[in-house]
Amino acid sequence: MTLALEILDMASVVAFVALALGQLLSMVRLVLGPTPGDRILALDTMVINALGLIIVLGIHLGVQIYFEVALLVAMLGFVSTVALARFLLRGDIIE
Repeated sequence: MTLALEILDMASVVAFVALALGQLLSMVRLVLGPTPGDRILALDTMVINALGLIIVLGIHLGVQIYFEVALLVAMLGFVSTVALARFLLRGDIIE
């Protein structure tokens, strides 16, 4: 049983590092993106990476409340991405 827990700990560390690297690369794209569309996609990717970090943290700590937080962040990220894209395309959010 201890070998399985050690493997889970190593896998969670690798996942943390990979997601953090993805988050940093998305921040670079957010700053350097030549078009507003690139910046919107970078923000959406950052939301997805944040979801991954929250879920891996919940698995690592063994606490279930992080999964509910991940659902709330996912809903907020989706709505904000759609609103920002709509604002850039049409100039207003609500018709």
